[in-house]
Amino acid sequence: MPHITPGQAYGFFTDTSVCIGCKACEVACKQWNQLEGNEPSFLDGFDNTGRLDAETWRHVQFHDNVPDEAVTPGNGTAWLMMSDVCKHCKQASCMEVCPTNAIIRTEFDSVFIQPDVCNGCRNCIAACPYDVIGVTETTGIAQKCTLCYDRLQNDMTPACAKACPTESIKFGQVSELRRTAAKRLDILRGQGVTQARLYGHDEQVYGGLNAFFLLMDEPERYGLPDERNAVLPSRNNAGGYLTAAVTAVLGVLGGLIALRRRKERKEKVEESADG
Repeated sequence: MPHITPGQAYGFFTDTSVCIGCKACEVACKQWNQLEGNEPSFLDGFDNTGRLDAETWRHVQFHDNVPDEAVTPGNGTAWLMMSDVCKHCKQASCMEVCPTNAIIRTEFDSVFIQPDVCNGCRNCIAACPYDVIGVTETTGIAQKCTLCYDRLQNDMTPACAKACPTESIKFGQVSELRRTAAKRLDILRGQGVTQARLYGHDEQVYGGLNAFFLLMDEPERYGLPDERNAVLPSRNNAGGYLTAAVTAVLGVLGGLIALRRRKERKEKVEESADG
């Protein structure tokens, strides 16, 4: 891989069509970032981590997509598996709501939480649409995937991508990853895999995701908002500001009209009393 250059946007392209659910990414992430992890508890399928949080920055999802009825050879349905991670959104709502500016965009265009600036307010947790941020019990600060910021600074590939045996997780410049993703989608579509789709590769989802995915089903099957729902809260976009401004103006006008009418009623009462 070419040298990792500051000033360029880097990220992940996760191809779920070749994920085998081995969890090598989870292990490598915890090992490199010295995350203690949570007490394992097996849930549906083979998922023993459950979700992304302060101690789990990569989470392999398992979705049983196999019908109960028998299938014939050649038309079987595989399980859906996806290594989930922080999306490093172009329009990062977590960064916008942080009151201490602890959340910054790095020289690699990743979203990074500065542990020495975080005050543990949890605003970012409420704002994140992907539920990837958690607060540590020991320090009380927010944590999530850093895109292995320390490794990038030393020209090293993130640990999860380095460990993935099937190259389901690809790391590189976002512009190059988008071209790779488009070619992969064309191959799958050419093979008749009509359900394959890209998610987060363009500006339709939070301005574009620096960690985007090739999915084998609807985004909702993976717990992801679709393009219609993947929008910032109204207060964060131009339409929201316009609506708020119009509402404020109407409120002021309504108040003035009410005061005017109240004054008129008072004058009529006084005139009646004088008469």
